[in-house]
Amino acid sequence: MSRFSFDRGALVRAGCIALTSLAAASAWAADDAAMLKLGKELFNKGSVPACAVCHTLKDAGAKGEVGPVLDELKPDAARVAAALRNGIGQMPSYTGKLDDKQIAALASYVAKATGAAK
Repeated sequence: MSRFSFDRGALVRAGCIALTSLAAASAWAADDAAMLKLGKELFNKGSVPACAVCHTLKDAGAKGEVGPVLDELKPDAARVAAALRNGIGQMPSYTGKLDDKQIAALASYVAKATGAAK
């Protein structure tokens, strides 16, 4: 007889939890990829004016010369979302032009593309 004992029911429950967590992680990754794709589309042409007109962002192939170079600034998602909602400097507010989901997607994309998102 082994000196170690285990509860088979606990192992089965743990396995089910692990599979559920894996499925949730996969769904989250798919949602994250869709949000980043939407964010990139909005950056390049989906917002008016498009972010790419003013900002340089290597991942988007954008070479704007009016606003800051986002690859250097590396703003986090919260900073990008605040700038989109409130405007900043010459940048207009996108409130009423973009909905909350679009702002979140755009902010997440810029943060991830610049390396600010961890």
